[in-house]
Amino acid sequence: MSRTLSAARAQGRAALIGYLPVGFPTVAGSIAAMEAMVEAGVEVVEVGLPYSDPAMDGPVIQHAVDVALAGGTVTPHVFEAVEAVTAAGAAAVCMTYWNPVERYGVDRFAEELATAGGCGLIIPDLIPEEADRSGWTAASDAYQLDRIYLVAQTSTAGRLARTATASRGFVYAAALMGVTGTGGASAEAAQALVSRVRTVTDTPVCVGLGVSTGAQAARIAGYADGVIVGAGFVRRLIDNEDPGARLHAVRGFAGELATSIRDARVPA
Repeated sequence: MSRTLSAARAQGRAALIGYLPVGFPTVAGSIAAMEAMVEAGVEVVEVGLPYSDPAMDGPVIQHAVDVALAGGTVTPHVFEAVEAVTAAGAAAVCMTYWNPVERYGVDRFAEELATAGGCGLIIPDLIPEEADRSGWTAASDAYQLDRIYLVAQTSTAGRLARTATASRGFVYAAALMGVTGTGGASAEAAQALVSRVRTVTDTPVCVGLGVSTGAQAARIAGYADGVIVGAGFVRRLIDNEDPGARLHAVRGFAGELATSIRDARVPA
């Protein structure tokens, strides 16, 4: 993960991070879409583990997750997707909630994610203190996995410092107060949040939630280390029933975002 973000920074740009849940529209279809994202310029893929109560996600991703769960998607499918993303040449992180990890077994989950080539884990409903108590901190250390925590515009100075210091790989800065898929990212508020994070850590800061267009991605790429896009990719899968059309739409969207980000130079 660090190498990927450092390479992008050395080129004077942000990295493009894309999210898709495993199992939508099918397990094989979701993996093919992730590979298409990588082919078109996505450098880090958030491989989503479907969960029945995705609190951070809006209706677009919730719909995809419901379909994935109804289709029989299970945790090992995530590791299959991680392997595919890694083989395609991108860094892979898993994005899920704490309950599935705990039920699977914290050490077992960490070991299998690392064996598949995964870089780390994003768990929106886990804070550093609970990670210490639950065993995730120890497991992620044992298997050299990144711990990616979220900070928000409402984070107090103390909470922001604690979260940023505990993060490894990157800090996930939320561009809005709400759920994914709304397209309402506030570049100004997100930039202020990124600036606050950088006063307490040298860990890269990536911005997500509400980023749905190339123009939004370009604005965020002007100050962040990475731009995270999720619901926009899911929407391309929902809107196209033909498998070939789905992959074409995903490639086109990824290419648009990648071009926009490349054209936005990050200040040194």
